[in-house]
Amino acid sequence: MPGRASGSVARYALRRLAQLVPTLLGVTLLVFFLFRVVGGSPAAMVLGKNATAEAIAAYDHVHGYDRPLVAQYVSWLGELARGDLGESVEWRRPVAEVLRDGALVSLSLTVPILLLGTALALLVGLVCAARAGGLLDKAALGAATALMSVNYVVWAAAGQWFLAYKWKLFPLWGWEDGTYLALPVLVGVASGLGSDARFYRTVVLDEVRKPSVRTAVAKGLSPAAVLFRHVLRNSLVPVVTNMSLAVPFLFTGSILLESFFGIPGLGGVGLAAVRSSDFVTLRAVVLLSAFFYQLSNLLADVLNAWLDPAVRLS
Repeated sequence: MPGRASGSVARYALRRLAQLVPTLLGVTLLVFFLFRVVGGSPAAMVLGKNATAEAIAAYDHVHGYDRPLVAQYVSWLGELARGDLGESVEWRRPVAEVLRDGALVSLSLTVPILLLGTALALLVGLVCAARAGGLLDKAALGAATALMSVNYVVWAAAGQWFLAYKWKLFPLWGWEDGTYLALPVLVGVASGLGSDARFYRTVVLDEVRKPSVRTAVAKGLSPAAVLFRHVLRNSLVPVVTNMSLAVPFLFTGSILLESFFGIPGLGGVGLAAVRSSDFVTLRAVVLLSAFFYQLSNLLADVLNAWLDPAVRLS
């Protein structure tokens, strides 16, 4: 039986992977169309509005922008297949290197926020669901609502003022080592804890009210066994789905947090590319975000199919 279930999940994963290929091709076509056709002339953006027609023509010839659009698209796909994302105008380096350096920094910030925030919010949701309607549940809901009411900017400013500037508990701004991530991670977890806790409480309560859980209670299982063995496992499908929605932002980073705390992640790379009209780098950032969005959906679907056999029924 376990072998049959594993084979079913594997077939589902292969089917979803096959569906991903045309989707990614469509993404590349859309990104190419937006940046090459709708976005206007890359030469004009790089050289400025005062550039002469001769300079624009020379730039287009060097970079192949004077060729037919179909030929440009096919050539670009070939470069993507080789891992060549072009040369950054802003940094005078290969875009792949710029994205790699920025992604490592962004991941070191956003992965702890995602994991710690999800773990804490799920724990709060479980406790609230176990004491639904009680004093603890009401207090937690009130605290969650209060957390949701505070703007993201307020969390960042208050954290810098009190925890870094006044009390000297954390570095205030900049990027030197891992200690500079502690305060941004704390701010990121606190800002999202309220909404996530309320969401997971609702998810857990939906499972608690199902007949299978009432049957487990009637059989004499302890509340802890029912909560963790039955309720938590069945609640993992929406948990995985909710986490998958945040995965693409792990690679682009939190632009606001990076700006507030001087962290040189992908958020800063994207902003700098916009300011300097770095067409090649900005296109790569958008493409990277779209790619990881599709990949995170694929992984979430496969995990959900493993957790719930009904997902892979067609």
